[in-house]
Amino acid sequence: MSAHHDVLVVGAGPAGTQVAVGLVTAGITGSIAVLGSEPGLPYERPPLSKAYLVGEVPEDTLPLRSAAYWLKSPIELHSSTTVEWLDPALHAIRTTDGREFTYGSLVWAAGCRPRVLPVPGADLSGVLGLRTLDDARWLRGKLGPDSQVVVIGGGYIGLEVAASATKLGASVTVLEAQDRVLARVAGAELSTFVTDRHRAAGVRIELNATVTEIVGDGKRCTGVRLANGETLPADVVVVGIGVVPNVEPVAAAGADAPNGLLVDVHGRTTLPDVLAAGDCALMGTDGLRLESIPNAAAHAKAVIATLTGEPRPGAEVPWFWSNQYDLRLKTAGVLAGYDATVVRGDPATGRFAVVYLAGNVVVAVDTVNSPKDFTQAKQLIGLDVRGMIEALTDPTVDLKEVARQGVTV
Repeated sequence: MSAHHDVLVVGAGPAGTQVAVGLVTAGITGSIAVLGSEPGLPYERPPLSKAYLVGEVPEDTLPLRSAAYWLKSPIELHSSTTVEWLDPALHAIRTTDGREFTYGSLVWAAGCRPRVLPVPGADLSGVLGLRTLDDARWLRGKLGPDSQVVVIGGGYIGLEVAASATKLGASVTVLEAQDRVLARVAGAELSTFVTDRHRAAGVRIELNATVTEIVGDGKRCTGVRLANGETLPADVVVVGIGVVPNVEPVAAAGADAPNGLLVDVHGRTTLPDVLAAGDCALMGTDGLRLESIPNAAAHAKAVIATLTGEPRPGAEVPWFWSNQYDLRLKTAGVLAGYDATVVRGDPATGRFAVVYLAGNVVVAVDTVNSPKDFTQAKQLIGLDVRGMIEALTDPTVDLKEVARQGVTV
């Protein structure tokens, strides 16, 4: 016997939660249910690698909505519920515990899971990819002055964990397979600055490093072996080498899913009455899938508008952030197809920005400890700024002044 809902949301992260709550706020009269794969209340993920990990944020502040909200809300919340099968013709899904649900509209917001390191020993205890609250709880209990931590992957999540572990007194090594950290998401200027900051804090960073094995005692990890023959001691190994979108049931049902679920600007997948939002959704055909809270919110707004028949909200400039030590890193735009960079300010001061250009058009701006530049940088994205490079490099000139003179392309 199956339960029917007018809107069934799979995924209880920020995107799925915002869709469900937004529909209620919009006054939708149909029944809504949210299926979340984890136990407990839906919660915020960004603090897991930062403030929560170092004990600055208590766990009871993480839920996106309080327990009282869910008790009073018309939304049915089903925790510890994972979907394994979808039949778009029947408008039905089945969960791993054998329950079936039917739907009028399905919103797939199941997020992603950490990519597994493809080497022997990756399944040993002590090796994890930080994604869930349970992961963060375990890791938080292992970090301290006596812990030896190896972080595999020099992206934002890996560097955030490295900074947090260092704050707690752990001995930390970061292994990056490419020739610089943040190679996929930032230019060389920011990579160099962040690397120097970590090394100054005592983190060992090894570039062009290839991991061949996680070694252990048969149960727990004890070290990480590199291609050069060196074995680094480790009682904790954090793997941050990317994520895999959780879309298998939808893809198996016939949805177009080249690197996540392909959706149009309204959030609709290629299956009837199936929409998608958040990290697992790919909006556009360029293969670019954005993983961020602001992107999840933008997707959720588009889905809500589609389901309520309201006009589609205007496109928003994508943005991202990361906190490491005393660094507040924020990015406006997406680093894709740039061919030149302009540094604004002096990195030696710890406060600067990097402007990324494709020809004369601004495609993204990285800011470090510069909230004013970040706010104004959003106005620059997509503008032709030829003839204004000198102004871009001068931190005494507001970026909004440059934006006023720029030409939309």
